[in-house]
Amino acid sequence: MSRPIILIPTDTRIKLIGTILGILNSEKNTDTELSVFEPFNNLQNETDPLQKKSFIHSDHSKKKLSPNTILVNHLDSFLKSGQIETFVEKVIILYYQYEKDKQTNKNHIILIPGLQNTHKNPYALAINYKIASALNSEIIFVTDVDIYSCNKLQERIAILHSNFSNKKNIKITGVIINAINTQSKYSDHIYSSLTEINQYSNLTHKNNINIKKLCTNGPIPVLGYIPWTLKALAPRALDVCNYLKANIINEGAISSRQITLIKFYSGTLINILPLFRRESLLVISSDRLDLLVTCCLAEKNNREISAILLTGRDNITTSVQKICKETFQDDLPVFQIKKNNWKNSLDLTKLTIEKLSGNIQIIKNMTKYITRHLTTKWISTVKIKEKKKYGISPSEFCDQLDNLARKANKRIILPEGEEVRTMKAASISAQRGIATCILLGDPNKIQSIARKNNIHLNEKIEIINPENIRKLYINRLVELRHTKGMDSVIAKKQLMNNIMLGTMMLESGAVDGLVAGTLHTTADTLRPALQIIKKKVNNLLVSSIFFMLLPEQVLIYGDCAVNTNPNPEQLADIAIQSANSALTFGIEPKVAMISYSTGLSGSGPDVEKVREATSIVKKKCPHLIIDGPLQYDAAVVSDIAQSKAPNSPVAGQATVLIFPDLNTGNTTYKAVQRTACIDSIGPILQGMKKPVNDLSRGALINDIIYTIAVTAIQSSIKYEKLC
Repeated sequence: MSRPIILIPTDTRIKLIGTILGILNSEKNTDTELSVFEPFNNLQNETDPLQKKSFIHSDHSKKKLSPNTILVNHLDSFLKSGQIETFVEKVIILYYQYEKDKQTNKNHIILIPGLQNTHKNPYALAINYKIASALNSEIIFVTDVDIYSCNKLQERIAILHSNFSNKKNIKITGVIINAINTQSKYSDHIYSSLTEINQYSNLTHKNNINIKKLCTNGPIPVLGYIPWTLKALAPRALDVCNYLKANIINEGAISSRQITLIKFYSGTLINILPLFRRESLLVISSDRLDLLVTCCLAEKNNREISAILLTGRDNITTSVQKICKETFQDDLPVFQIKKNNWKNSLDLTKLTIEKLSGNIQIIKNMTKYITRHLTTKWISTVKIKEKKKYGISPSEFCDQLDNLARKANKRIILPEGEEVRTMKAASISAQRGIATCILLGDPNKIQSIARKNNIHLNEKIEIINPENIRKLYINRLVELRHTKGMDSVIAKKQLMNNIMLGTMMLESGAVDGLVAGTLHTTADTLRPALQIIKKKVNNLLVSSIFFMLLPEQVLIYGDCAVNTNPNPEQLADIAIQSANSALTFGIEPKVAMISYSTGLSGSGPDVEKVREATSIVKKKCPHLIIDGPLQYDAAVVSDIAQSKAPNSPVAGQATVLIFPDLNTGNTTYKAVQRTACIDSIGPILQGMKKPVNDLSRGALINDIIYTIAVTAIQSSIKYEKLC
């Protein structure tokens, strides 16, 4: 039982690592297990020590961070080749694998760091939305404060809410606000030099944020508001000492004292007193023993500084150490680097918190601090629903199509080979190893179009000039259609149509399947197939299905494209064909025979047809899980199924829905597709001797790719699986 939550950074400056560690640390206050699925390699970025070291040293990461990630720089190649959906699918597949590996008896929240928005990937927000939608994930926004009023911050949150609240399948859990009341010049203080922060440490300009007002009046729940503080990330004296590779003169409390600012001093003795501030590192020359002794006296009088750094090659003599003995017995750390003050100054101005952030203690301090400012109610208040035991997610299904098609290793003819979308789909299919695609068309024209549209036609794409092969199929076409009055003159004319030519290539075994329809009507695509390929001997008819890629699972609809008003025997045959197709494509068939009535609640010719068809299927295929008549809502909604058909083995969990006629099926599939804004694959023909599949003239490139994959898989099936 898992509940995915994606954390989306609102701009390029925001680092998610601290927020995630803080949330993970909240786990001990709840009865919920938390882990991190990190798909983009954001948290282990080799170029960002803060990101990389934090998770390397984090106790949470060793147990909870997902091992399989996609490098962000791979996104560019997907974007350039128009495969953004494929990129998202890869993320989803990795997620489901991670979820499977993390099976637990406890409620389980999986945190997903969203893709970071940068100038290189400005589409990050859209990609994060697609991932959230595909996983039915909740969203937590992580934002910071670079403005100075509560009203403006509320406006920002309201904009985030409005941008996502109208999206389907999206739930916004809340927002975490970082760096509240920031020193205005240094909201991104992790990457600022300690000496630079010190310079502005007395700034009084703050973000005047009214937390109570923000939490009660905002459109999104505020799950955390983390005030800016240097102390939570401040290094210890030991960290600075190690960074500088300094020699320790007196250890003192070097492992516990924090440094939040650095002060250089080389002036007169009397002017050093104002520099004695808590948590400061005082840098003095090793030849200024007067300053060293003064610092030791100040330590004894509770004018505490964190540590002293001596610069220069002068050694601290035994006599000086005796003078400072009492102080050295206390906690004041003193360490030395034998460089001149100018060189030392350069080193220290390059010292940022980020460079020291891999230290375990700093990580623990940061994590505890952030945890204190996060609410934990949201972790346990939402009940995690048990995942459905049936069906398959759209991303899993599409990945499965790719894998099955690669194993099939078939040759697919594309008669509309000069059409740009078809060419792009063939190129991507070849790159992914889905099939060997044959483009039918003028080679010179195809190459010209490819160059113009930056389409790479690799060795797994064949280009065949129809002018060179038409004559090869004239006699065979006459032989097949002579009873219908076919002669060589008519055959030659019909073979001028590339759909007919491609169908003849399929019939002869030169190719394994055919996909067309981007330039032709369904009738133009299917007529040659029905005339030449024909249906399988044991089937009453040729029918069609659509794979409906709903947010949480894939359903099969049949028949929505071919048969106008099937009789009970034909309707039963459509149900059996569709169940076989479900098995072929990895979907457990639970068949609902759809009607306007459920069970015995209605009567009439239309209901009786569905009831009779159901009975026929049960006799032919006694092991098939089927029920009917069922209304659509009773078939797919578990709550309604409980009231309308409590004893049905299918109601509430149907994966294959068979409609009583073309009018109902076609209307329903289009209504669901357009209203729910989902993708569908089809119509996919079933019951033919060899696979031919039609495309919509408005088909997208992905539609063509997956239809090619389905066709390749169909061509590898040699027998019926159910009856």
